[in-house]
Formats: sequence, C-alpha cells, structure tokens
Amino acid sequence: MQIEIKRLNDLFHLEAQNAEGRRVQSDGSPVIGGSNLGMRPMEMLLSSLGSCTAIDVIHFLKKMRQPLEDIQLRIKGERDANRMPSPFTHIHIHYTLYGALDPQKAERAIRMSAEKYCSVSRHLEKSVPISWDFSIQPPRGE
Repeated sequence: MQIEIKRLNDLFHLEAQNAEGRRVQSDGSPVIGGSNLGMRPMEMLLSSLGSCTAIDVIHFLKKMRQPLEDIQLRIKGERDANRMPSPFTHIHIHYTLYGALDPQKAERAIRMSAEKYCSVSRHLEKSVPISWDFSIQPPRGE
C-alpha cells in the first residue's frame, strides 16, 4: 500500500493519491492559515474509521441475508484541546441502518466490526476508547 501526497497551493492544501489514482484533499484550518479547501487530517481519520466499519457491517449483513437498504454513520470525536498535539479522548459511532433487519443480527454485525475486523478501529482503540450504538429505521418505502 502506498499513498503519494502533493501540495496544491502555497499554503496547506494537499492532495493524497493511492496507487489506483483515487484522490482525497486535505487542508489546514483557517486559524493556522489554511484555505478550508479540504478535510482536516483528524476528520479524515474519523472518516477512515467510519468507512472501514461501514464496509464491514454491509458485508456481514449481506452474508447474514439481511435486507439492508442503506446505512449512515455519525461519528463524533472528542479531543483534548489543552494538549498539543490534541489527541482524541473518546470516539462515538452511531449507526443508522435502514431496512427490515433483525436487531440481533444488526448488533452482531456491528460488534464483529468493532471488536475484531475493522483495521482502523483496531489501531485507534489502542489509544482512544471507541463506543457505538445503533438504530434501525424501517424500509424507505414504508
């Protein structure tokens, strides 16, 4: 796995590219002179966590033959503003699942991701507690 980073302006606007040519942009906060043209690195870290666990949950529910219509995650990261660097002190993930799903299977899929399979959460959990909960919404047509 390899990522290349290039600078897009004379400030903090950057672009990361993977080996397949996929790109994502980041930038610094205006407080430090950034242009607000991309996500902050710590936001990207939370995005990586969310993407990793969402992929797992979708995969597991599919294997369990659960009719998942959609999934949305809200991830909140609390940081210690009095320290530099300012690490996360707690991360909470709320999963909203849409479909006629068995709640026990939904919980099992999320638990498997959180406790065993999501590589990003496995790295982060060594330095910050990660909690989660979920809700199930009815199929969109009902």
